[in-house]
This record gives sequence, structure tokens and C-alpha cells, in this order.
Amino acid sequence: MQKIKVFVLLFILFSAVFYVLDKRFEPHLLKPVEKSVVLTMPTDMTLNDIDRSVQRSSKKYFEETLKRSRFNGAILVARNGKIVFEEYSGLKDVLKGDAIDSSTAFHLASVSKTFTAMSILKLAEEGTVLLDESVSKYLAGFPFSNISIRNLLSHRSGLPNYVHFVEKLGWDTHRYITNQDILNLIIQHAEKLKPGRPNAYFDYCNTNYALLALVVEKVAKTSFAKFLDSSFFTPLGMTHSFVFDTTQSNKVLQSYKFNNRREPMMFLDAVYGDKNIYSTPRDMMKWDWALLPGNLFTQHTLEEAFKGYSYERRGLRNYGLGWRLYEMPSGKKIIYHNGWWHGNNTVFSRLPADSTVIIVLGNKFNRSIYQAKKIAGAFSGYGIQLDEDD
Repeated sequence: MQKIKVFVLLFILFSAVFYVLDKRFEPHLLKPVEKSVVLTMPTDMTLNDIDRSVQRSSKKYFEETLKRSRFNGAILVARNGKIVFEEYSGLKDVLKGDAIDSSTAFHLASVSKTFTAMSILKLAEEGTVLLDESVSKYLAGFPFSNISIRNLLSHRSGLPNYVHFVEKLGWDTHRYITNQDILNLIIQHAEKLKPGRPNAYFDYCNTNYALLALVVEKVAKTSFAKFLDSSFFTPLGMTHSFVFDTTQSNKVLQSYKFNNRREPMMFLDAVYGDKNIYSTPRDMMKWDWALLPGNLFTQHTLEEAFKGYSYERRGLRNYGLGWRLYEMPSGKKIIYHNGWWHGNNTVFSRLPADSTVIIVLGNKFNRSIYQAKKIAGAFSGYGIQLDEDD
């Protein structure tokens, strides 16, 4: 009897010990430690001969192209993470008020698509999105089962552009249309829309990226704005970057026509993913740095994003997954995206072979902004001369 009591006591004692140990280690087994992104930017800002050549090329473009066109905005050119040229020109309200400076956040227009695309690719890295899966797997009711996530990313879905079809389908233009509204219209009017055959050809289309932003929200179970903030903006220290919503319409930098008249808000201004991200040149320099191998994305992801998907037509221009491409005969690439929405014009161009990024953001309509590729004339292999006018 005494042995039984001892056995029971020992059993209780060991059970208590194992329970304590189990509780002690349970959090580590069930809740893996989240990885934090540490973006280490260069601290040595000393310019070498190549940096100074890029600086001269940038200054030439700024003085002879941008300033002569009454540029209102900002330009930053960096090489190997070092700023080699930076200028801010004009006033926030164009004709009055405070000067534009390094903390002024501009509407990125279609450069926003680079963030939407990389959000999807980040989810693909985590295994929660499959690029070749049907969009209908992620967006309930989406009527075209043969359109994949990759088709949306590469603008090869065949879908029509919501900018042109929502009004024709009867949308009341006195009301803002949302991303979900666009999806609902596609579901309700599938027979009228008649999309082209998926993956047959490249057709740049804002609908693709409005839908991709919804996919991010469905998969991540949070808003698009919160996902970008937690995945990119906060970890990368992009303190002046955010996703716009209509409650901020009088707080953000306004846009203007070439004649200095303010662009009014309109019913398409609530849609995000294809546009509606605001940022500064210095924040965008951090975005460029994050896109280098080994920083925020795997090498495989970057290769998928930056390769061409549309070779049905000959030429230098192509499109990756959220990125426009100039593919030069020399083997060099310009990986970039331009943007236009209302009076906002933007350029974000990366020259990976020469470790250079060119960022030009403006809030008064100005076609000269799109000539920023002239700066690439500082290097060989791009087919651009420093004195080239186009």
C-alpha cells in the first residue's frame, strides 16, 4: 500500500513538472518569432567619379528639361544607396504657400502598381497566393475562371479597363466607386464585358490592379493600407508613405493642370492598387533599396517580377509583374514604372546593372518628367546620349 502511495505521489510530481515545462515552451512551439526587416542603407556618402558623372547628367536634365518646363515637384537620383542629385522645385499649391521639400508626399499614380505587385509576390513567397491559380479562387463570384493572378500582374488578363466601362454600365458618377464595386459590376455584367483571351496579348489595364488589391485584402485579412504599412512602409522606414482614402482629400498634396488650375476630385478617386499611394523621393529610394537581392524579397521572386512576359511584338519594351521594362540589345535593363493621374506625373526608374535609381515626382501636369531616362546617358549600353532630345 505504501508503494502505491509513493508511485501516485511520483506520478503527480512528474506530471506537474511536465505540465510546467510544456507551458514554458508552448509559446515557442506554436508562435514562431516574426522576422523583422532591418534595412541597412549605406552611411558613406562620398561620391566617386562615376557618381559625379551621374550627378552631371542629372543636373543637365533638371536644368535643361525640367526647369524650362516650369516643373513643380521633386527629383532624386541615387547610386548604390547614395544620393548623387536631389532638387525640390515649386510650391505645394503651385502659386502660393509653402515650398515643396523632402517631406512632401506626392501621389504616385501608376507607380503605385509596383507596391501592389510586390504585395502579391510577398504573399506568394509565404505560400498564401499561387500566381497561376484562378482569380476566382480568391475573389468569390469572379466570373472568368481562366484568368489567373499572373495574368492580372502582367496585364495579360484581357479584361477591359474599369476607367472606361463603369460609366457605360450605369454607375452614378456623383458617387465614388470602390474596388469592391468594380468587382461587383464585373460579376453582374460578365456577359456584356466580353474580355479577350487570357495570356494572348499585353493590354495595360487598371482593372487588373484594382482586383489585385482586393486579393491582398482577402488573403491577408486586413485592409490594403494596413498591409502595406505593416509589410513595407513601417519596416523600411518609409515614414511619409501611405495609401490615400477620400477622407484625406483636403489634407494631401493637390494636383494641377499645366495652366495652374486645380484638378477636382471625381468618382474614380477612391480606387486603390492601380493608384492612390503617396510617397516622397527619399522614401522611394528606400523602396529601391528594398528591391535589391537579399533585402526584402528572394532572388526567385525578383527574377519573376523583372522578366518580360510579352514577346508577341518585337521591340525593346516589355512588362514584367508590376514593372515596365526596357530590354536593351546590350543586355542591360531599365526596370521602371511611370505614372499619370489628374495632374500628377511620376517616374521611378531602376538601372540595376549600374546600381542607380531615378525618381521624379510632380503634381502639375508636365510631360517633360517622362524624359528622365536621359539621365541613363551617363552610362553605356542604354542607347541614350546625354544631348539626346526626345
